[in-house]
Amino acid sequence: MTKTKKSIAFITAIAVACLAFGLFVWQTSKPDGDSALAASADRILTLQIGNPQMTVNGEEREIDPGRGTVPVLVNDARTLLPVRAVIEAVGGMVEWEADTNMAVLTYGNDVIRLTIDSTTAYLNDAAQTLDVAPTTINDRTMLPIRFIAESFKFSVDWDGNTQTVTITVPAKEDETMETTNTTTSATATASADAPVVYMTTEITPEALVKIYEQLGFNAEGNVAVKMSTGEPPNSNYLRPELIADLVKKVNGTIVECNTAYGGSRSETAAHKQVAEDHGFTAIANVDIMDEEGSMTIPVPAPKGGASTITEDYVGAHLANYDSLISLAHFKGHAMAGFGGAIKNMSIGIGSSEGKAWIHSGGTKKSGSIFGGDQDAFLEAMGDATSAVADYMENKVVYINVMNRLSVDCDCDGNPAEPDMHDIGILASYDPVAVDQACIDLIYAQKDGDGASLVNRIESRNGLHTLEHAAEIGLGSREYNLVSIDN
Repeated sequence: MTKTKKSIAFITAIAVACLAFGLFVWQTSKPDGDSALAASADRILTLQIGNPQMTVNGEEREIDPGRGTVPVLVNDARTLLPVRAVIEAVGGMVEWEADTNMAVLTYGNDVIRLTIDSTTAYLNDAAQTLDVAPTTINDRTMLPIRFIAESFKFSVDWDGNTQTVTITVPAKEDETMETTNTTTSATATASADAPVVYMTTEITPEALVKIYEQLGFNAEGNVAVKMSTGEPPNSNYLRPELIADLVKKVNGTIVECNTAYGGSRSETAAHKQVAEDHGFTAIANVDIMDEEGSMTIPVPAPKGGASTITEDYVGAHLANYDSLISLAHFKGHAMAGFGGAIKNMSIGIGSSEGKAWIHSGGTKKSGSIFGGDQDAFLEAMGDATSAVADYMENKVVYINVMNRLSVDCDCDGNPAEPDMHDIGILASYDPVAVDQACIDLIYAQKDGDGASLVNRIESRNGLHTLEHAAEIGLGSREYNLVSIDN
């Protein structure tokens, strides 16, 4: 599908159904309560019909970054609001249980469970009767906002003149969630509206599917699953038996690009053979995206600081995909210090010449990838990730698997044996946040079995990747870490 067709299809989908995992249905009659209370509340959210921006305590932000999702008015009677944006903006959590068609909303100590087409809901396991049953419209889940707001002790106000919904959230005792440490210059406590990073300590096919479902991501059209196929003979790539269920669930194609350092994956035919030998072609189609060369995509203007590269060279087949799942094996790296979501999206999607371009900080597209300016290389990875995310219209999610935590990358066919225990799987819409969370979990063990990996990261100035990525606006080093384990 061409980028033009992709854009038309996307705009059409927005016009019909309003993109989001779940949407609130709100009766537009004014709810009980005095809207003047908003003036003294700790958190106030406003959303306006047709406006892709929302405000949280006066701070404007996109409802659905990069996608243009807007609240819509249906039949002049119901306002549809994106549930995930609202609940996560106030520090809550949204889960979807596909097997039972149930949405589970958590805020503080309260849990609401609502089932599609049922007027019976549960607030903390107590049955409640709804005026409006949750339903699906164009595969979107619609939930009753009045019941949710009152159950969570929010107030909701509707201004018909400006077509604005105001949600007032009273202060709660625990406004922030702790991340794991302060050694990496990330803020140790994140505000409730910082991006969410979900985590499970289980590393199983079932857990990988569960954490993907937790994101509520709509993997539409042709879905690329970017991961490393692993350098022979003994690298620590993610095994097919771990990822197969997820790849099949999204009907995804495993995508890679050829290497720029030689080895067994520098030519397409040999690379495909490695993918077959490692068991990937048995579970999905495998596409070496630069088989027919590169294409150039621009690096978007940075929101702060300056980009090191202004264009990126990626596998030409990237144009064939409509959405992308970054499925990275988090580990150390001989040159970058560590590899996670940002490396997977930059070096991993870069064509052979794109890899040389990034490694050299934008000074060459061929020749040795070694010996360039280190900080320029680290910065170019953030720039390239920004370019890919922008090109994909931010229809991307990021999953990092923290197992086999060697100091060496999957591009090393004979890596050092891991010193560190396995940690779990993390997922987010924010590549900086998910990588930062992984780093913090590593640093929590810097005086224990994580010492060698911390040394590898610091010896390569690896944290500069996150510093630059946050500076240019790729993502946030603040985050809320939310466990999905029961």
